[in-house]
Amino acid sequence: MLNKIVWCSNCVSMSTRPRISFDKKGMCNACQWTLKKKKINWDVRINKLKKVLDVQKNKNNPFDCLVPVSGGKDGSYVSYRLKNDFGVKPLCVTVSPHLPLDIGEKNLNNFINAGYAHIKISPPHEAMRKLNRNGLEFMGFPYYGWLIAIHTAVIRTAINFDIKLIFYGEDGEVEYGGSTETNKNPFYDIQYQKKIYLEGGYEKVLNKTKLTKDEKYFFEFPKLSTTSKNLKFTHWSYFENWDPYRNYLFAKKYCGLVEQDATNSGTFTNFSQNDQALYALHTYLMYLKFGFGRANQDACIEVRRGAMDREQAVNLVKIYDGRFPDEYFDLYLDYYKLSKEKFINILKKWTNKKLFKYEKNKLIPKFIIK
Repeated sequence: MLNKIVWCSNCVSMSTRPRISFDKKGMCNACQWTLKKKKINWDVRINKLKKVLDVQKNKNNPFDCLVPVSGGKDGSYVSYRLKNDFGVKPLCVTVSPHLPLDIGEKNLNNFINAGYAHIKISPPHEAMRKLNRNGLEFMGFPYYGWLIAIHTAVIRTAINFDIKLIFYGEDGEVEYGGSTETNKNPFYDIQYQKKIYLEGGYEKVLNKTKLTKDEKYFFEFPKLSTTSKNLKFTHWSYFENWDPYRNYLFAKKYCGLVEQDATNSGTFTNFSQNDQALYALHTYLMYLKFGFGRANQDACIEVRRGAMDREQAVNLVKIYDGRFPDEYFDLYLDYYKLSKEKFINILKKWTNKKLFKYEKNKLIPKFIIK
């Protein structure tokens, strides 16, 4: 995979991306999917969605489905559509992130005040911190504990409220280039969550983190009993053509979403992933491991939706991608309880030596995006 780096002929996705593939014209599977979506009969899928929702409507339950939200554009859009356009009763659930940003908390409050039933789950702080710390070192995933909980804690909440359907936003594998297992099937299971979204490291990190039984409650996948085995997981993007920018405009208009005053760390946009400071570190680790970061990720989305051409995307990636979020450096050291030397060594551990080299502790790419 790394012997010869290939970039998508349409966007700027790299062949280093896990589970990515290219056709004979050099187009990545995410761009291929963008073209395929133009031929999908979305009315058929919306009708399928209506049938799914009709089954879930329950007069004896105050909620028909569950939607994980952060106060950001995507969960807000899905919640709005469910409540206002399909007449169902969503319970919106937030798993509190660590190192929250002020703008993220403001957006979440604005979303709640827009009229949504909402629960915030705050797992034991030290337990999540330890999981995040071990996720950083052993998976290169700086918010791995939170990533676990947005699956496990959400599932527990659905079971506790006798809710049988959980709606996540987009299927990132299909939309952005990855596994195609779910492009023809709207539903998936816990094993898929562990394999794809937790990158096969769930048991590894949980076992390395010595937590008590009580501390593990929100981080363990519950065993599905006779009453909960019919629980379904799905993505809204299966049923409707997914457009992150449309979601942003909807959330801004109907749910009070506000943007950062300046661009977000490591990219040229300012309206997404504003809930926690750890996201900037996550995308920096992504850059170290695979050679593409937050700006590349955003540029690919903009190209696919026709908002910029490939040349513009290349230029923006060259300007913004791979920037370390210096503004949070001391915050990270304090949070993980790491010395500067230990923290830097962990970053170096996850640096792909086939893609980068260090010269006097300065990160130098061995590749040039083209």
